[in-house]
Amino acid sequence: MRLLISQVRETEEEIFYKKVGLVRLPIRLGQEAFLKKEISEETIERFINGMKAYQYLLKVHEVESFRACATSAMREAKNGESVVDQILEETGIPIEIIDGKHEAELIFNGHFKDRLEPESNYIYVDVGGGSTEITILSDEKIVDAKSFKVGTIRLLNDLVSEAEWKRMKSWVKRKTKELDHVEMIGSGGNINKLYKLTDKSYPRPLLYHELKALKSDLSGLTYEQRISKYNLNPDRADVIVLAAEIYYSVMKWSDASILHVPKIGLTDGIVTQLYSDYKDSIS
Repeated sequence: MRLLISQVRETEEEIFYKKVGLVRLPIRLGQEAFLKKEISEETIERFINGMKAYQYLLKVHEVESFRACATSAMREAKNGESVVDQILEETGIPIEIIDGKHEAELIFNGHFKDRLEPESNYIYVDVGGGSTEITILSDEKIVDAKSFKVGTIRLLNDLVSEAEWKRMKSWVKRKTKELDHVEMIGSGGNINKLYKLTDKSYPRPLLYHELKALKSDLSGLTYEQRISKYNLNPDRADVIVLAAEIYYSVMKWSDASILHVPKIGLTDGIVTQLYSDYKDSIS
């Protein structure tokens, strides 16, 4: 669970999004949603407590507008809608359960497109706990997009079928086959952490062989060694190798040698959409 609070300032030339707070809570809904198709009472209680904490932070920061979105875990939990109702009743925060397509649209929004080279080809990949969203871009346009049930929590619990993995591979190869010089863009907490481990800073890209070497190093360590050597949080150390495998595989399938990591995600997309809606309301 993440809460991003941003301050937005606009000049005649540009809109600036300044991060003033980012709070990440180690509450995993997917662990139960993908295995048992239901979120337990114990996890619901932790979920509610986390949302109450977020509610107070929204008040302290005097946030003018907010939006809460839930993704694959809540989509698959049989009691997802009732949990949303309970959160609303106890915290006053409405949560939207969004589908994979809308999730990808939010992440890949207007201000992100401005960072791309006009005539280049890109494959944009966002890896989450329950799904991987992949978007193909050419000439600044979205050519195609698809969501696959391949995520780090699913892989951790051996819930990704060989057929789904092959379906993702086939789709990526087919959609990038006719494109010249494809570059990859990665988003999500795991790729941001992998990028940070290389001591690079944006806009320097992560190269194919660098990701391969880092993946090999991490996979050669035990869970405890990854925490110790790289100072990883426990809920990151168990999934980061799986995430690296997904990003590496998509790079290989699409023949991309360059991976851009602009360190953006769903929360950034939500903030941008909120400000766009605000501008529309006063125009």
